[in-house]
Amino acid sequence: MLYQNSSICPHVAILLCAYKGEDFIIEQLESIFAQNYVNISLWVSVDLDDSEPVNNKFYQKLINYQIDKKNEFIKMTIIVGPGKGCNQNFLSLVCNDDIQADYFAYCDQDDIWAPDKICRSVDALKDLPIDIPNLYCSRTRLVDVGGKNTGLSPLFKKKPSFANALVQNIGGGNTMLFNKAARDILKKIGNIEVVCHDWWTYLVVSSLGGIVIYDPIPTLRYRQHSNNMIGANFGWLARLLRIRLMFKGKVKKCNDINIKALEKIKSQMTLDNQNTLNKFSESRKNLIFYRLFGIYRSGVYRQTFIETLGLWAAVFLKKI
Repeated sequence: MLYQNSSICPHVAILLCAYKGEDFIIEQLESIFAQNYVNISLWVSVDLDDSEPVNNKFYQKLINYQIDKKNEFIKMTIIVGPGKGCNQNFLSLVCNDDIQADYFAYCDQDDIWAPDKICRSVDALKDLPIDIPNLYCSRTRLVDVGGKNTGLSPLFKKKPSFANALVQNIGGGNTMLFNKAARDILKKIGNIEVVCHDWWTYLVVSSLGGIVIYDPIPTLRYRQHSNNMIGANFGWLARLLRIRLMFKGKVKKCNDINIKALEKIKSQMTLDNQNTLNKFSESRKNLIFYRLFGIYRSGVYRQTFIETLGLWAAVFLKKI
């Protein structure tokens, strides 16, 4: 479905966070302005390196681009980010009172969106109840630094759920679109410490009984380089890196952070999800037999057989 009439289609706010993105951001911005969806506002939050915006070449490059596009159908707003890293930058946009819309889309600075990305995302959520949090995410097409196709992200076949979200994020933030109900909850929780802004979004929406839609059709070209190989969740290199992080206690630390953050909304969760969280949280601290049995009873799961083996290895070694 094409959305060419801005008066009848929902407003989508794109939340783009940028940091030293000189090499690729213009190509990403061009793909946004090429969307076949017209009711869009673009908010770009730029983290700076302790320099005034007027002295930052990257910031000025964006300002010049904004001026060039001032007569386009998308209103582009540039602000200075909090300077505390990617997650805090994204959450600062989520919590920004100036940004009002029906739907909100995270956006990375170095991808290339398919022309129908927003259209396809809105189509997936538009008929769902607006009073509960809803989230869309999709598969991605992987490309190298030069933009050459290198494959696809994993195809997840199990149903998205809170039991899955506790141990795995299936949705890259660069593919996500969420409704105003989800945004209002995230905004109310505030800009807290989280492992990843996208994983946090999946956790919040699923824990509150919201609807999560995973689309097996890729909606963007996800550029792979040294800064995001783990984020791609793809290939043996990424798997080996995650195994290494598990043995170093990174997985356990991530779970500690997520569980602490989830306590802020625990009373709002569905009873089943409260029960899942309690069993998962308590079992992590037990001796091996009770730990294995407790994690099993919690119902948590990962999407593939290999990932499931990794989960149970982490449980056995008390690295969960």
